[in-house]
Parts: sequence; structure tokens; C-alpha cells
Amino acid sequence: MTDFAVPENTVVTATAELLTRVRRQTPLVQCITNDVVVNFTANVLLALGAAPAMVDIPEESGLFAQAAGGVLINLGTPHAERRAAMEVAAASAQQAGTPWVLDPVAIGSLPVRTELAHRLYDVGPTIVRGNASEILALAGSGAGGRGVDATSTVDDAARAAGDIARKTGGVVAVSGPVDLITDGRRSVRLANGHEWLTRVTGGGCALGAVMAAFAAVDPDAFAATTAAVLAYTVAAEQAAAVAGGPGSFAVAFLDALSSVTGDDVERLARVS
Repeated sequence: MTDFAVPENTVVTATAELLTRVRRQTPLVQCITNDVVVNFTANVLLALGAAPAMVDIPEESGLFAQAAGGVLINLGTPHAERRAAMEVAAASAQQAGTPWVLDPVAIGSLPVRTELAHRLYDVGPTIVRGNASEILALAGSGAGGRGVDATSTVDDAARAAGDIARKTGGVVAVSGPVDLITDGRRSVRLANGHEWLTRVTGGGCALGAVMAAFAAVDPDAFAATTAAVLAYTVAAEQAAAVAGGPGSFAVAFLDALSSVTGDDVERLARVS
């Protein structure tokens, strides 16, 4: 099956509209994420205009997933209690119709998180976000990358991404120098962003939370995922333009997320 490439003007218009909706509706996003990125993820959501909640124990995660606008499940540091919370939250979100994002961090070579990722995959995530090696490992056609770093390219993972999307009925976003987003029928490639996003703790992981925020305000998960990636990466370019290195970039990035506009997206977007 060949994906239909969504036109740039459609992507840009939708991003501007959804960015406005996120700021107007302030969606509540439940984050079950890893220890390394909790603070940065919360700050990213607040800067964007959403509301973070780090509810990550099994006795509460399922209940909260029913009330949240979106849920992020990130496998970065999957301690036993957090693993249980993830499975409860995923099932509860699925039952309640709450959109949820699976970020299968570093799966493939590490057995515990790999088995967990496949169980969560079977529940049917709304959005899967990962690098090329993680997407290939989730599809069962790769052995993972080097820790959290990809050893495969986005093009290597394109077929696997489409297969996963069709199986789950959701969306897959493959991160790289040019990001690929597909729901198995439609696809788009976005060339925005900056390398300093990869040199800030949480630069990639927080994007999953942003996807959950956008999915909370639009039932079209493809449009929501595309808008999240585009707004996020355009803000990264704006931050890099005023920063002197990764440290000042992290601060400037939060500022840019809070101020990025639809006009900025229209001016800077690189869509194919």
C-alpha cells in the first residue's frame, strides 16, 4: 500500500488551528514517563499551554487515564511499579476512549521493556512515537539501536511504521533528521527541528507528551500528531536562533513553545 502524501497547506492550516485549540482548552495530560525527563516534560506542557499530571502508580493511573485528555506512556525507566501503572493506564485509556501515546524507548536489545512494549502495543495505542530502531523493533523486524540512539534510518523504518499503524488503527511517528508520520493511508515528512533537541535531556521524550496534548483536542490522530511535531520543531528552530548552545537552548525552547504562532509555522514549515 502506498501512503497518500498530505499537502503542505493542509498540514500548516491544521497546525495553526490545533495550536490555538490546545492553548484555549488547556488539555490535561497524564504522563507516565521516565525519571530523567519528568521535570522537562512538565515544563514543556506548561509552556505550550497544556496541563501536566505525573500520575504513575497503578492504584491511581487507570482512574486518572479516564479523566485525562491524553496519556503518555514512556518506557525510559520502567521500574516494576511504573510498569504496572502503564498497563493499567493503557487499558483504562483504551476503554474510556482517551487518546494515548506509546514511546517504546530503547526496546529491542533490552528484554523487560521490549516485552512490555509489545503487550502495550497489543492494547492499541493511538500514537506510537519512536526512533527508527525502536519502530523496527516494535514491528518485530529489528534488534533495536544503541541504547536510546537509532542505528537505522527513517527510510529503513517506513514500511514497519505503516504496518504498525494499520494494525493498531492509529498513527506512527518516526523521529529523525526528517520526521515521518503515517497512519498507513496518509503520510507526511517534516524537515524542521534542530540538533540541540538531541542534546537536551527530554528533548525527544517530551514530544510524546505534546502529541498527547494535541490528540486531546482533535479526534484525527494523524492531524494531531503532525501538528504536534511541526509546532514543536518550528519552536526548536526559533530557540536555536537565539541560543548559544544546548544549555541556553533548553531555556529558549520553553520560551519559543509558549510564543510560537500559526504564522511562524506557515513561514518556517518544511513539509513534503
